[in-house]
Amino acid sequence: MSITHRCLQALLFLTAGAWSVADAKALLGPSVKLDSGTFTGTSLGTVSQFLGIPYAQPPVGDLRLRLPVANLPYNGTHLATAFGPACPQQNTGLPLPPGLASETIDMITNLGIDAIFPDSEDCLTINIVAPSTATSRSKLPVVLWIYGGGFERGTASFPLYDGSVIVDRSILLGIPVIYASLPVCFGFLASKEVQAAGVGNLGLQDQRQAMRWIQKYIGAFGGDPTKVTIWGESAGAISVGLHLIANNGNSEGLFRAAFMESGSFLPVGDITEGQALYDTIVEETGCTGSADTLQCLRALPFDVLKAAIDKSPGIFDFQSLNLAWPPRADGVFLTDHPQKLVQQGIIANVPFVSGELSPRKYGCRLNKYFEIQMNSTESEFQDYVQNILLRGIGVTDAEISQLASLYPSDLTQGSPYDTGVTDALSPQFKRLASLQGDLTFLAPRRFLLQNRAGKQTIFAFLSKRFKTLPVLGAMHVTDLLNVYGGEELTNYLVRFVNTLNPNGFGNVLWPQYTLQSPQMLTFLDGIIPTTITMDTFRQNQMVFLNNLTLAHPL
Repeated sequence: MSITHRCLQALLFLTAGAWSVADAKALLGPSVKLDSGTFTGTSLGTVSQFLGIPYAQPPVGDLRLRLPVANLPYNGTHLATAFGPACPQQNTGLPLPPGLASETIDMITNLGIDAIFPDSEDCLTINIVAPSTATSRSKLPVVLWIYGGGFERGTASFPLYDGSVIVDRSILLGIPVIYASLPVCFGFLASKEVQAAGVGNLGLQDQRQAMRWIQKYIGAFGGDPTKVTIWGESAGAISVGLHLIANNGNSEGLFRAAFMESGSFLPVGDITEGQALYDTIVEETGCTGSADTLQCLRALPFDVLKAAIDKSPGIFDFQSLNLAWPPRADGVFLTDHPQKLVQQGIIANVPFVSGELSPRKYGCRLNKYFEIQMNSTESEFQDYVQNILLRGIGVTDAEISQLASLYPSDLTQGSPYDTGVTDALSPQFKRLASLQGDLTFLAPRRFLLQNRAGKQTIFAFLSKRFKTLPVLGAMHVTDLLNVYGGEELTNYLVRFVNTLNPNGFGNVLWPQYTLQSPQMLTFLDGIIPTTITMDTFRQNQMVFLNNLTLAHPL
């Protein structure tokens, strides 16, 4: 340590005796000036990290259940060395059925599928990871990460989401980027009251506010606000897909490209279809007699509201992917059902990448709906699909009968595919896994790609890695290991963020997706890691499901 540094450190101790050694050392780290405030982060060798910076006013008190409000101008000095809390998490458990191999349980744990983190309403913070050499003149492209979790759970601080992996790889490739991430707020209350107040889809609105923050402040970290790519996985990818069609397809200049892993949009319906759950929350919290139930929910102690929300169905409960808290068309931010917006060409005309696991096992479906898989009859299966999974939303018996024929009770035709009669925990397990993966992920992805091919720049990929994972195969979330694990997809992502074209470093040329040649870069286990395949599998099933959800949105 130099004399100058020793003197500075001594001065810090003398002037702030109550501070810890860690605090003092942190103030020797990298710093940025935002408005009249100074934020000091952490140096991690080749990268600088700034964590937990508020990007909006805390949504507490009367700001609860309202549109996000921009942060006030910064002033003073701030340590940006620790993640902020996760946004409120729905308290859902993951009941694992018997018979899972330890390898599979380890994968579930390592991917954080069952993780819950400390949370708080005051959670609207953003994290920035930048090359340590970046200055306010660097003008580096930016990638904004939005994690998954069924719109119910998750945190940007989960160890797998290590932004330094992305930034370090970009530095190694000679095309550095800046990485940003943020918690996702539990903000998808839905009802006629929510619609009338204009506060639908608050989780997406919070994400938009973070994008506005990036436009204003990312230059101080070395970023270029005109070169932002939004990137997400699962619910995060669905969020990205919805930002493409939100605001009548007007990106507001907040992003120039999108990258979606295991999700694109949900084929959901109107916000008033959440009325029954809203009414239940109102009743549980004692707000039934209030003239303004929404204002009553704002005034509640948060623990009371959280306890009521925890009683609502979670993604691991019997109704499974019939999500309690999805984004829905609110008439303002999402002006219509997502499929209809895509059909009408109401979508931001930016390059995008859309990728999936093929034909996939939705790993989180190891849940209470396992009950229906065990010894159910054909009629019980059809009743579950019609009245639970599809919510009894007008789907006819004839449509359910056709669906059942497209998804037969045949282990050799279920997910994970190409595994014969193996990997079946019960007679209906692979059948339901196939249907749910297609309904929520693969069919909407195909719908988006086929409606936009030839109209904007599109690249598609498929991941078939971890096919040998016992029971689950290439399950949901494993594609994250292709990118946060420093695999080839990291290179493609970095290249796309820089040039809007993922090609340049891989051994296989990744062609654009077209209707005439719907080619996908495909990731494989084994000695041939990547190849090109065609997006033509299971055409009848995909067409049927997309037509079904057009007629009967989820």
